[in-house]
Amino acid sequence: MPKYRMFAARKSKQDQMKNNLYVKFARLIYMEAKRGGPNPEANFRLKTAIANARAAQMPNENIERAIRKATGDTGAEHYEEVVYEGYAPGGIAVMVRCLTDNRNRTAAEVRAVFNRRGGHLGETGCVAYLFDEKGVLFLEKKTNQGLSEDDLTLLALECGAEDVRTYEDGYEIVTDPRDFQRVKTELEARGLSFSLAAVRWVPKSWVEVPQEAADRLEEMVEAFEALDDVQDVFHNAIINRTATEG
Repeated sequence: MPKYRMFAARKSKQDQMKNNLYVKFARLIYMEAKRGGPNPEANFRLKTAIANARAAQMPNENIERAIRKATGDTGAEHYEEVVYEGYAPGGIAVMVRCLTDNRNRTAAEVRAVFNRRGGHLGETGCVAYLFDEKGVLFLEKKTNQGLSEDDLTLLALECGAEDVRTYEDGYEIVTDPRDFQRVKTELEARGLSFSLAAVRWVPKSWVEVPQEAADRLEEMVEAFEALDDVQDVFHNAIINRTATEG
């Protein structure tokens, strides 16, 4: 295949992934504005959704359109949050968080991904006990205001965080979900900005998986993320990404 065609195909896939992400953010912003009002300063969940959308480079006009749509009187949509639980190949626990206006459609799409990728959809509660709901703030190392790892950990704990985890590209600050808003606000007041800020399902313990299972899990996650109704996918597998990408 000529190089320009390979580039065009790759760019088309990247554009589609970006469009899918914007659809998900627009739906979340719409729901939060509908639920808590259109003023981000008075609606922390909406403010957080907007901040995450902007971190993903979602255009302001798309954000404003979603908020205007939520405050309109006609054509109102109703979304509800639904969490599906199941297993990936190798017994890996998977939780799929969705925002949907049609439970039957979403359940069918989620079940189809599980089945096609060698897993299966389980009953409610089958894997939820393996996870805790936590507030998660991700701080990239390039935006950490020059703080050392020890100084950042001390600051986060002083502001009420439960833990700070260090990764190659940044730091993950973990909070009790009830303290998430307060901790985020206090750390931002100290000059920190986050590329991710959300309440997420965090595994209580991790399961190491072999290379083949890791590859199949990543294919499953990508298939879930391609669905408009899916907001987040969580699992309890440790994946060696360097080996997987190689």
